[in-house]
Amino acid sequence: MKQPENGTLCIHAGWNPGNGDPRALPVWQTTTWKYSSSDEMGKLFDLEKSGYFYTRLQNPTCDSVAAKICALEGGAAAMLTSSGQSANFFAIFNLASCGDHVVSAASLYGGTSNLFTVTMKRMGIEFTLVDQDAPEEEIAKAFRPNTKAVFGESISNPGLCVLDFDKFARLAHSHGVPLIVDNTFATPINCKPFEFGADIVTHSTTKYMDGHAVQVGGAIVDSGNFDWEAYPGKFPGLTTPDESYHGLVYTKKFGKNAFIVKAVAQLMRDIGACPAPQNAFLLNLGLESLHVRMPKHCENAQKVAEYLASRPETAWIRYPGLPGDKYHSLAARYMPHGTCGVIAFGLKGGRDAAIRFMDSLKFVTIATHVADARTCILHPASHTHRQLSDEQLKEAGIPVDLIRLSIGIEDAEDIIQDLQQAMEKAFSK
Repeated sequence: MKQPENGTLCIHAGWNPGNGDPRALPVWQTTTWKYSSSDEMGKLFDLEKSGYFYTRLQNPTCDSVAAKICALEGGAAAMLTSSGQSANFFAIFNLASCGDHVVSAASLYGGTSNLFTVTMKRMGIEFTLVDQDAPEEEIAKAFRPNTKAVFGESISNPGLCVLDFDKFARLAHSHGVPLIVDNTFATPINCKPFEFGADIVTHSTTKYMDGHAVQVGGAIVDSGNFDWEAYPGKFPGLTTPDESYHGLVYTKKFGKNAFIVKAVAQLMRDIGACPAPQNAFLLNLGLESLHVRMPKHCENAQKVAEYLASRPETAWIRYPGLPGDKYHSLAARYMPHGTCGVIAFGLKGGRDAAIRFMDSLKFVTIATHVADARTCILHPASHTHRQLSDEQLKEAGIPVDLIRLSIGIEDAEDIIQDLQQAMEKAFSK
């Protein structure tokens, strides 16, 4: 039988009930599990046996949802985290420590940029942010002997830059490091980074995967394709004994699951950014309709982008679905069925015009969120990226006048009507 398609995986992957089991994924709302002997529990703590003993490390509800996301991405192993931020932190910190270096695309979500260049810098990990559109030989200059990974977003938030997977995979692999891709905006419905050379994928499941703005979460998926043992000196955490587990070597013991097992056994154990079982349950409900919602988001966004492009008040617009967009050809290659429902644009009149326009909207909501069923809007320079200077905004590919418009799954005509009346009010004499 052939591999199931996305829609079947969204509904069925991860939870396979047996005879008499609940048809819907249950919530294991418990911190602990009972065992009849000390020896049984001890084997779990030594990673000698699989099973459940404490929800900070593993929980059947969370593991079932992680398995569904893993199947959608085509990976070998996956885990959930408490947020997208913790997913990106774990993905990097699982490989890099004090004194190490990471190359990252500069066009990033503001929270990720701060995580890398402020918080993780304090931990002794240095990041070089590169222009992802620069020539390959120029980006290659950013690599160092202590570089441990390359990071980028499949579609950047909010700049809507499409990553050239082929180029970044070549750069990463030629320097013996994995390519980590945040696939939040595209989702595995529209893009499967592993098919284009990525090694690890992260998600903020708070966004399209949830789709209803009811839970905060993250996910990490490992392709199982990167050969850690080919570079033992570069990745000692995976290839040399872990004394906190009696000298266990992850690559020897767990093979293609080594990266995820280490992230759970070490990082989740010690840092504890674990998902709540109830949140995982709500996430699963969103995942069951992801394959239906994403085409609608993209269809609506295309109509709205075309409308905004036609307005004389629009100074510029970025949406990869528009034929004249800078990233249209890359999107057509890596995301032929659509990109996402987010549009970036600027109005003539800059920041002041953006504020007038946003304050005139009726059902389109100003919200610090993106990528759910409801259309929402914000001005990154004033909201999500307000910690960045104008120079840092420029380096991140975010113009000061950029408006991020996240198109929901309402009727497109109603969205356009609200935008039109707000535009008329904002520019009325």
